[in-house]
Order: sequence, then C-alpha cells, then structure tokens
Amino acid sequence: MKTIDDFNFKDKKALIRVDFNVPLNDSLEVTDVTRIEAAKPTILKILEDGGSAILMSHLGRPKDHEPEFSLKNITGTISEIIGVQVKFAEDCVGPKAEQAAADLEAGEILLLENLRYHDAETDGDEDFSKQLANLGDIYVNDAFGTAHRAHASTTIVAQFFPEKKCFGYLLAKEIESIDKVLNDNEKPVLAILGGAKVSSKITVIENVLDKVDDLIIGGGMAYTFIKAQGGKVGSSICEDDKLELALDILKQAKEKNVNVHLPVDVVAADSFSEFANTKVEPINAIPDGWQGLDAGPKSLENFKSVVLRSKTILWNGPLGVFEMKPFANGTIELGNFIDEATQKGAFSLVGGGDSVAAVKQFGFEDKVSYVSTGGGAMLEMLEGKELPGIAAIQN
Repeated sequence: MKTIDDFNFKDKKALIRVDFNVPLNDSLEVTDVTRIEAAKPTILKILEDGGSAILMSHLGRPKDHEPEFSLKNITGTISEIIGVQVKFAEDCVGPKAEQAAADLEAGEILLLENLRYHDAETDGDEDFSKQLANLGDIYVNDAFGTAHRAHASTTIVAQFFPEKKCFGYLLAKEIESIDKVLNDNEKPVLAILGGAKVSSKITVIENVLDKVDDLIIGGGMAYTFIKAQGGKVGSSICEDDKLELALDILKQAKEKNVNVHLPVDVVAADSFSEFANTKVEPINAIPDGWQGLDAGPKSLENFKSVVLRSKTILWNGPLGVFEMKPFANGTIELGNFIDEATQKGAFSLVGGGDSVAAVKQFGFEDKVSYVSTGGGAMLEMLEGKELPGIAAIQN
C-alpha cells in the first residue's frame, strides 16, 4: 500500500482529493470541521517536505453553479485549521485553475472550486480527469467518504499518475482499520449491527458472518428477527417481507458457529415521540399499539458481557432512537461497554452515519480505537466490495 510516506514532495505539487463535503448553516458557516481536521496531517506532511498542496473536493449536490455550494465559503475555516492561508481557484479545470496552480509556490495551498459544478466529475469523464491531472505532479487520494464512487477525481484521474499516486494518511488509516476488523483481527471478534432495516445491512451481515464470533443485532432491525421467530412486536418497525431472510441469516450464523445476540427486552412507547408513555416489555411480547424504541436493561446486561469478552469490535448502527432522550440510554451504555473493552486492549472501530453521530454526541470519539469518516464507503468495504477509489491507487 503506497502512502505519502513513500514520497518526498520537495518542489512537487500534490493534487489531493480530500472530502470537504462539510455541513454548513444558513450563514454558510461550517458546523462540523471533523473532515477538514482529518485531512490536516496529510496536507502538513506535503508542506513540511517543501511541496505545495492543490486540494479538490465536492460540496453538496449542486444542480447548477449555486453559490451556496461554492467551496469559497469554507476557505477561511480550512486556513484556520491548517494554519496556512488557503488560496482559491474560481474553477477546478480550465485557464483559472491552470494559472492558479502554475503560480503556486512551495508551502502554499490552493483549493479548487467544487468539482461537481461539472457533470464530468460524476460521469467519470476522461478528458476532465486529464485536465485535473495536469495541475499536479503527484496524486494523493485522502477521501475515504467518496472512495466507493468511480468519479473523475477519485478514480479516473489516478491513471494519469502510473508511478506517482498514493494514499493520504486518513485513507490509509481507514483501510488499515477495516482490514484489522475483517482480516487481521484478534479473536473473539464481535460485530454490532443496529439501525432501522435488515434490508440495508443484508450484504454486510452475510459478509461478516465468516469473520466474527459474535453478532449483536440491535435497533429497528431486531424486530424483524423477533417476529420471524414468532414473537409479537406490536407497532415496532418491522420488514414483513424480510422474515424468511431473517430466519435464513440465523440459520447461516448457526452453521458458521456465530453466536447471534438479540435484545430480550425493550423500552416500549405508545407513540413515536419524546413525550410518549414508556414501559419495559419483553421484546417478543410487545402489546398492540406499543413500539420498541430502545434496548431494555436485561438486553444491555447480556450485551455488556459479550462486548467485554471481545478483542476486536465493529460497531455500525445505534441500539435505539438515540436522537430522543428517553430512548438514548441503550446506545450510550453500549458506548460505555465498548470504551471499557477498548481500555482493556480491544480494538474498536465505529462507522456508519448514525453510530458516528451518536459517538460524537455522547463524547465517545476518543474512547474507541477508530471512528471511520465514510459511511457508504465503509459499508461497501464491510460487504466485501472492491472500492474503485482504492483500487485505482493499488493497481
């Protein structure tokens, strides 16, 4: 795996694909700087070598050239975080970009305008990719969040740098962390999969069954498994068309000697609301008109012992509707268990939109081994798929 440590960037212009698709408020201020901070070590290594950095990214899904999607809005925040005044090019290809890149000196940073202002980016257009490639001497991909898309800047551009392409620190760390969970792991290995639907995690479950010793299934998708086994789940979220599939997954797990742990009790509510009436019920006997919205105390006790005996832990998806305070306890407690296991030497990887949001909200970011920055990309790696952005560097 070639990383930026394999290159000296002195007097070189590094063309870096970063993932600065950051959230902005109505005043167009960045509300979460995680992705910018994650790219900082890569950018600084290049500048410290005596090179310059040309950053390219997309922001949002512009239809036309809407000003609220201009990367110009975030140059101030990037300058602040990196500690270097960032220059801005009004376009990512063409005369303006070429001139700005040509004028760039060692130690300087140039941010190109939103790649997705051009349809050629998402189309993976070769000519557009070549124009991007002409701006730099070495191509660095540090954008895990877009590595599963075969776009011009993430994949196609790499072919114009046959010998001079590599991973940035962030992307290298992502690959390493997921590999550590799936292949290079210390047993017992535990996967915790939560979230609303079985259908969105089928391939992940099927792929991880060959790699794990224990599987905790929580969140909304647990009710499909419980109902499939004849339980009564009241008004809980349930995919009735996936009951057979749930039984098949349990059968596969048994054949592969994987212990599947489902909740045994839940915090049930009489409506989907923060102000609902709540009570703890067995998960397979939830009364009509009530719905399970969080894991109950007995379930958490069971999960705790599984987590604490594990040496490698993957967490993807919350145990309940953590956005509402009365139903956040299960997810918070799970975070505490993983924190304790990590302190005892386990390797813990958290990834996927909702679990990352929960980890940040409840302050677990520094208490787990690694928090993945790419939701869709991580899921595809867990499904065993080859990611085009990664393959483009390795091939």
